[in-house]
Amino acid sequence: MDLRTTPPNPQRRVIFNESKNLTEQVGILTATRVVLHTMYRTIYPFLSVFSRGLGVDLAQLSIVLTSRSLMGFLGPFLATIADRYGRKISMLLGLGLVVLSSLIIWIFPIFPVFFGGLMLAMLGNLMFIPAMQAFIGDRVAYEKRGRVLGITELSWAAAFIAGVPFMGWLMARSHPDKAWLVPFPVIAFAGTLCLILIAWRVPNNRSQIAVQGNGIATIRKMLGITSVLAGLGFAISVSAANEVVNLVFGVWLEDRFALKLAALGAASAIIGISELGGEGLSALLADRLGKEVAITMGLITSAVATFILYFFSGTVAGALTGLFFFYLGFEFTLVSSLPLMSEVFPAARATVMALTIACFSLGRAVGAMLAPRLYNLGFLFNLIAAILLIATGYFLLKHIHPAGQDDLDARNGELTHPGV
Repeated sequence: MDLRTTPPNPQRRVIFNESKNLTEQVGILTATRVVLHTMYRTIYPFLSVFSRGLGVDLAQLSIVLTSRSLMGFLGPFLATIADRYGRKISMLLGLGLVVLSSLIIWIFPIFPVFFGGLMLAMLGNLMFIPAMQAFIGDRVAYEKRGRVLGITELSWAAAFIAGVPFMGWLMARSHPDKAWLVPFPVIAFAGTLCLILIAWRVPNNRSQIAVQGNGIATIRKMLGITSVLAGLGFAISVSAANEVVNLVFGVWLEDRFALKLAALGAASAIIGISELGGEGLSALLADRLGKEVAITMGLITSAVATFILYFFSGTVAGALTGLFFFYLGFEFTLVSSLPLMSEVFPAARATVMALTIACFSLGRAVGAMLAPRLYNLGFLFNLIAAILLIATGYFLLKHIHPAGQDDLDARNGELTHPGV
């Protein structure tokens, strides 16, 4: 297993179609993310199972899930490991934490350990995902990067469509009192296999420039760069726009159609399909159209969907059509923005990606805070807020630009200055 760090040569960056090794590596990393996302998403549809098994109420579980989401703000500080010591090292450490946390929960099945284990697993996710995205940014030319990152993002929908149902199938065949424990040994086993494959087959890329100074100093420097700030504001705006609708659409469907089970069941299927469609379309089109054009198309799709939700939601079919295009546009926008953000500050690529993920979390928090208050005034106000936030994202998009070579030289000089 080779852990030596070798900076990628920007003039000889690998193109996806030309590298059998990279194809294999992307496959391994995508499979690993399916495992990580399956662990993350399994809890939501089976909250009652976890509640009964742990002997706690749903309010206590909601505190666990909220705390897990807030861990996202630690991501930028953890990501500096990948920028300083190598992408592979950070990925192995992160995946190792997920495996360890799964084993601890399985061996000690009590609520405090469950709480701590999920927090530890989230730290592992925060170390793995930005490092993986930075690895691809190092290895794949910007012109082809949207396709490769889009392929890895298919893991999010794949976990919901395949991973979570598989866990449910296993849980249904276990003793009711132990059903909630079933996912953890499965995740530990699958995660260990992925860890071995990464250690064996994935090289240890690091940043083109050796970043000096601590993580706080690096982040402070990045926050002085217009493209980085605009990209982070874009992440907040777009995710908040999604959440002001996402949080209340189920209540809206119930209030409007009085078909709670049928409507919500159909909505869940629609969301899963639209997520997969948005990720797949981004993988196919982001590079061909150009990242900025693709993101703009995603924003327009989401904006048009809000009008469909208001003007053509007289039937369940019309409402679900609007939801489908709203989520499709959001997922297409999010995935298409990742390759763009991966190039705004290549010298600390993993840290930029971690900051972006943290801002997506912050946007969801803002949207979650606004959504019920707006809904009390009427669903129209949620849609107006979504439109305004989408417009804000479009304005900020105009200020996000991939770094040119002159920018790289200037910024790298600032980062490696002894005073940083």
